Amino acid sequence: MNLLSGPILCTSVLISLLVLGETAQAQGQAGCILEQVGGTQRKILRCPPGITITSETGARFTLLDRDRNGIVDAATLVSKAIIVDAPQDGAAAGFEVLTPQAIAAVRGTRWAVDVAGTRTSVFVVRGSVHVERLDGHHPVTLGVGQGVDVDPGSGPLTVKRWSRARANALLERLGQ
Repeated sequence: MNLLSGPILCTSVLISLLVLGETAQAQGQAGCILEQVGGTQRKILRCPPGITITSETGARFTLLDRDRNGIVDAATLVSKAIIVDAPQDGAAAGFEVLTPQAIAAVRGTRWAVDVAGTRTSVFVVRGSVHVERLDGHHPVTLGVGQGVDVDPGSGPLTVKRWSRARANALLERLGQ
């Protein structure tokens, strides 16, 4: 099922659009609190029920409340990178990041998602993450230290253990 079109997103409640310099929109919406990281343009968004999203400078993403219960349950990431920290239990356990190429769904974890051109890369810091193409084919589950690159096409996704250099390069962009 393609989650970027059809009734799921068409009936979603748009919570906020975080684009560099547009921080006022996020403050107070769905109980989220926006923090600017001192001396940088990186932002940290804390939303109930314990979800923390740190965005790379210039990252463009939208928060969604798809079931209209007042709690953020997904983000659509258009460009650059975010790192999501979601508790393993409760409502945060179903949090998803939707990109033009993939859907990454939390299984209680901390993970980074990066959109660059026509590629989405997902890396797991803690826990596990379910990743699939938008068409739902070839889903994979990533564990700690593993990542996957989702490019256009329909072939199977390949899970790889990311090198320390690659993981650190992405995490450093996010101030981690």
